[in-house]
Amino acid sequence: MIAMIRWIRDRFSQNIQTRLTGYFLLILLPLVIISLFAIERSRDILYEQAVERTEMALSSAMNHFDLALQNVEEISTLIAADPAMNEMLNKNSTDFSPQSIVDFSSILEQLSNSVSVNRYISNIAIYHQASNRFISTHYGGKKLTGERQQEWLVEAARRSGTGISYVMSELPVTEGVTFGQMTNTDSVSLIRAMDLYNNERNSNLLVVSFNKSKLLNIIKTLLPSENSRISLLNERGEVVVETGRARSRDIAEKDMTVTIDSEYSNWRLALVQPKGELYKETDQLRLFTVAIIGLSILLAIIISWVVYSGIASPVLKLSRGMKRLSSGELNIHVDTKRKDEFGFLIQSFNKMALVQKHLIEDHYEQQLRLTTTELKFLQSQINPHFLYNTLDSIYWMAKNYDADEISEMVMNLSKFFRLSLNKGREVFTMEESIEHLHYYLRIQQLRFMDNFTVEYQISDDSKKVPILKLLLQPLVENAIIHGMEGKTSGGSVVISSWIEKGQTVMIRVDDNGPGIEPDRLRYIQHELEKMGMRSVPASSQDEEHVKDLFGLRNVLSRMKLYYGKEAELSVTSVRGEGTSATIAIPLNRCREDMMESNARKGEN
Repeated sequence: MIAMIRWIRDRFSQNIQTRLTGYFLLILLPLVIISLFAIERSRDILYEQAVERTEMALSSAMNHFDLALQNVEEISTLIAADPAMNEMLNKNSTDFSPQSIVDFSSILEQLSNSVSVNRYISNIAIYHQASNRFISTHYGGKKLTGERQQEWLVEAARRSGTGISYVMSELPVTEGVTFGQMTNTDSVSLIRAMDLYNNERNSNLLVVSFNKSKLLNIIKTLLPSENSRISLLNERGEVVVETGRARSRDIAEKDMTVTIDSEYSNWRLALVQPKGELYKETDQLRLFTVAIIGLSILLAIIISWVVYSGIASPVLKLSRGMKRLSSGELNIHVDTKRKDEFGFLIQSFNKMALVQKHLIEDHYEQQLRLTTTELKFLQSQINPHFLYNTLDSIYWMAKNYDADEISEMVMNLSKFFRLSLNKGREVFTMEESIEHLHYYLRIQQLRFMDNFTVEYQISDDSKKVPILKLLLQPLVENAIIHGMEGKTSGGSVVISSWIEKGQTVMIRVDDNGPGIEPDRLRYIQHELEKMGMRSVPASSQDEEHVKDLFGLRNVLSRMKLYYGKEAELSVTSVRGEGTSATIAIPLNRCREDMMESNARKGEN
């Protein structure tokens, strides 16, 4: 977490575009939060209003149920308390007489009249315990067969006096026969005892059934959608009637559930509706708001990019140009078409870079001319004939004293100077350079008592290629000083040259010395790379920094000056195996420089 915060802080502090985009998003953030809060609040309000409306509708439906139940119960009370009917039921026994048939017919007629006055009642029946018969408006008189089931009898007996019980059509009356089968309807039945005011009454029971479809018609109109469900439950929590689509428990947890309890019957009416249907309009509004927010964020990013391109882009161009200038590159020009303040700054920078380039080049050319003049003056002070005659005298004196090594060293030195001062030429062919280098190497071999050998691998196509005078001597000198010192024998220096792909002259100096430490090698490669990036050699301040690389620096500086930025110098080394220094020079520049040098000499 801390690392992420640090990363965000660094991005804000280092990148202007990120900062601008962040500012625009911060401006949008309060609007986004307010919009989302308003949507959520509107959902809550919509939910509360839906619950309130549903409670009112369910309360009205429950009042309707209560009135229907109250009406049915009043009819049942009138029948159960009818003295004439109770007298006829009590005087009839198990044996049917003609009079009992007349009495039961009279009872059946009265029950039929009661059914006709209430549209909810589908059947009224009286259970005559003495004869084990049902007297019903639906099927007349019917004697029960099979073992009687006790549930409905116990349920009725549990309520004394005017107690009323409601049973479902699934409740069995006898073995294999339910109330629904007996009444041939899917109904709810009211059960109560007859002869309400007689404590010595027989267990005659009144059963009033009303069709569930009548109750269902009351609640069907309350369904808000096809995915909703309304249930009517009795006081025991059993479902009396139900309509709508059943839903799984996981889905139901996301539904709106509203319940209303009846104070009259303790029945309950419950409605379940998916919240998604309630929030359909607000979900569309939320989707629209999210789209607006996304569009605003995209617009903020685009605007920040436009602002960044208009303000930060020229600053970034100017910054890159300054970095290139500070690294030593002088051919700097920052392109711009702007006419505002940024355009003025960039144009001023271009002028400053151009002036600095001219100043540095003029200074370097002045130093180069001064060095060349001093060298020519020094050469003019040396009388070549006097030098050669003196070295020749030393050679013969050494011969007279049988000092063969001294005489050989003097002879090689004489030939070395003869070529070095050869008419002031600045370039030699590869073949001449190797001959010149041979005299120098022979002097070094005598110095180190022949503890190393020299091998030349010069390809035929590279022998006539012109290169700068004394270009290879610093590389060979480094190979001897750093590679051969400390060796008593077995040293080796290999000088190779070839033309690669017909375009580049390659020259390599290898030794089998101790090699270079990895840290030191990385330092040398870094310094050469840094000097190689400059269009002119390093300043005097850099000289102090690379004073121990003077030989390599001198070679690279001369190459860059004469052959251009394509010329390269690289150093590789393996500790304990040796070191290689490689020069790469464009072949076309070698020939051009030879022609220019010879032309200048012809003028002189």
